Amino acid sequence: MKAARIALWILIAVFAVMLGWLTYQWQVSENEIAGKPYGVPFELTDQFGKPITEAAFQGRPTALFFGFTHCPEVCPTTLFELDGWLKQVDPEGGKIGAYFVTVDPERDTPELLGNYIAGVTDRVTGISGPPEKVAEVIRGFNIYAKKVPADPKNPEGDYTMDHTASVFLLDAQGRFKSTIAWGENPENAIAKLENLL
Repeated sequence: MKAARIALWILIAVFAVMLGWLTYQWQVSENEIAGKPYGVPFELTDQFGKPITEAAFQGRPTALFFGFTHCPEVCPTTLFELDGWLKQVDPEGGKIGAYFVTVDPERDTPELLGNYIAGVTDRVTGISGPPEKVAEVIRGFNIYAKKVPADPKNPEGDYTMDHTASVFLLDAQGRFKSTIAWGENPENAIAKLENLL
């Protein structure tokens, strides 16, 4: 009976040590992930026809949105609201970078994207590029984007895009901090941008 108790206490001790070690390893992994920039490296083109990489999302906080120029409501509304929020939080401009990455590079050339954004704001820079490279960025940033035919009977015809509608907020090191959801209360959105600074 005494030997059984000793064996039980040894098992409990071994289990506690293993649990402690696993917890430590999990914490180390979490800290490594949290310390890395969000997303993936990329080489795309901005709305001015210049090369742009993930380095644009570092050096200052960033507001990042994925959308497309043929979007009927979410994208133009988000651009308009983001412009207003940035003007309140960063009146002079320059403290927060803001980017609009297309999820529809087949139609959204850098020039078209630039004209679209310029009609709403001068605070946001558009990003496009070859469809396969944009697709890598979409996957790497964990964005949902799917082409949806306007007419299910004609899948090769006109289409729209279903996509993630949140604005991603990254710190000055490019690390994920939070999101501003579609339709979020403007006061909350402004507070999140202020916290980012």
